[in-house]
Amino acid sequence: MTQPKQLPLQFEFRANQTFDDFFPGSNVEIIKHLETSIAGNGERQIFIWGDPGLGKSHLLQACCQRAQSLKLESFYFALSPMELPDPELLSGLDKFDVVCFDNIEHIAGDRPWEIAFFNFFNQHRDQGHTLILSAACAPKKIAIQLPDLKTRFNWGLSLKIQPLSDTDRITALIFKAGQMGFEISPQAGRFLLSHYDRDLSSLWSLLTKLDKASLAAKRKLTIPFLKQILGAVAISDKRP
Repeated sequence: MTQPKQLPLQFEFRANQTFDDFFPGSNVEIIKHLETSIAGNGERQIFIWGDPGLGKSHLLQACCQRAQSLKLESFYFALSPMELPDPELLSGLDKFDVVCFDNIEHIAGDRPWEIAFFNFFNQHRDQGHTLILSAACAPKKIAIQLPDLKTRFNWGLSLKIQPLSDTDRITALIFKAGQMGFEISPQAGRFLLSHYDRDLSSLWSLLTKLDKASLAAKRKLTIPFLKQILGAVAISDKRP
């Protein structure tokens, strides 16, 4: 097989971003659709959308890791609003069994990217492969200028990821901490939600710091100890 040009084939998997590591809350059906699709028994195109910080990137990474476990070739790329890569990135991607593009809304209005993605889309679909896309808004609201590409964005299955309730967030913290090998009580979970950023990615990052602090001090995560840790984290975050 001809290797794609300028393609970072060995993109970095995030080891803790698998389906097993994802706390679904009310998003169980989304996971089922993704798992079925990756296994080759579901929709060939799935579009996941919703507010930032709800786990869209985690799910796309999980799709690629599941594909790898099934001996399928997969590729993940997160598009940035700051600067798009050369559309040549898409060259050869049509050969991959599973392709995941995060933040696809950022190609809107960039004509070279829209044309290149339209061509990739057709070639990839013609080969029966699976395409998973994510964005902060529904596909019909993305300001794609190329009419045929805008139409294709609305093909397949569009799924809105739902935020976790406060009860689910506490359960998710307990679940995530347990996977990391330490315990958080419901009381500690409620305290963290009341005194720290409620964005899930920020909470997961905090858990890593809590784990290290707990191990270093050989202390359980009591409320007084959490106050001490959060104070240290706040000071650290303010440093240049």
